[in-house]
Amino acid sequence: MLYFIGLGLGDAKDITVKGLEVIKGCSRVYLEAYTSILTVGKEALEEYYGRELLLADRDMVEQEADEILKGADVSDVAFLVVGDPFGATTHSDLVLRAVNAGIQYRVIHNASILNAVGCCGLQLYSFGETVSIVFWTDNWKPESFYDKIKGNRDMGMHTLCLLDIKVKEQSMENLMRGRKIYEPPRFMTVAQAAEQLLEIVQNRREQGEELAITEETVCVGLARVGADDQAIQAGSLREMASCDLGGPLHSMIITGHLHPLEVDMLRLFSGPESLKGLKMTGSSTYIS
Repeated sequence: MLYFIGLGLGDAKDITVKGLEVIKGCSRVYLEAYTSILTVGKEALEEYYGRELLLADRDMVEQEADEILKGADVSDVAFLVVGDPFGATTHSDLVLRAVNAGIQYRVIHNASILNAVGCCGLQLYSFGETVSIVFWTDNWKPESFYDKIKGNRDMGMHTLCLLDIKVKEQSMENLMRGRKIYEPPRFMTVAQAAEQLLEIVQNRREQGEELAITEETVCVGLARVGADDQAIQAGSLREMASCDLGGPLHSMIITGHLHPLEVDMLRLFSGPESLKGLKMTGSSTYIS
């Protein structure tokens, strides 16, 4: 059996009892190591689980999947994923490879950012399409995520923005020279994401477009959701560009229409002036 096991969002103890029992009985245990991170490292997981973990980076999962599947038809193999196995990043390709090889699989779910984000007080059923915000470079500045945010805002829906992670990335020079030298890990902050969005807002304004969001749109920044030092801050997009929520991982929400209870919850995480851009429309909805 090939087991896909979610680890949750905080530390080693967030694994389910069922997941931990399975890990202890597997012949090999892989830790997917490129779509997300926990607040603790591989060594802490190994100590708590009582098992050696084999790191599965992007190259292994995408190009050497047969190595993971090897022997899973006659023994149990576990593939560990931070959050939920089918949360922000799916591993459908590995499932299909297992099925095509005649290997049974089973999924043990856990919390992911897609549901834990409700900790800020916004109602989960009021979220639209989730978007990813990537690191810009000097000559590559995609804006497609803005258009998805606009689509959600047009429907009054909130947008969860998952922020870029760069793990085991090579510089262009090392890539071209075939050198296996990797850049230090980078994790996008809420402030960096907000700065990019502010630049897009200005670009669209100069192009004469009707804006989906402005500098005063109410946003929520979140860091290390599920950990003991979880941080949440609500305020305008302009304020998000100067906030410091500490270490990774960060995510950000662009709000849509807000129910009064959602506004009351956001006030728990904002300064006295941070939500001043809200306006009431109708009898029970706020917009910014």
